[in-house]
Amino acid sequence: MLAAVKGIIQGNTVVIEDEDMREYDGAEVIVTLLEYPAAKKKKAPIDWDSFVIPSERGKHVDEYMKEMREDDRI
Repeated sequence: MLAAVKGIIQGNTVVIEDEDMREYDGAEVIVTLLEYPAAKKKKAPIDWDSFVIPSERGKHVDEYMKEMREDDRI
């Protein structure tokens, strides 16, 4: 049998306020957390410029793309 109930974690105990669950006292259960604390550890920012090799084309990318697309349709 599978049952979904709402509860609150207090220490190492899941507290359920549903009286109908008392008959399942001692039953083996699986607990799924619906909300969990967000990670408090922030990742270091990535220096994306370190992955780029500067080029003349890269400096004028807007003009280059316009030139490439200018005659792409008949």
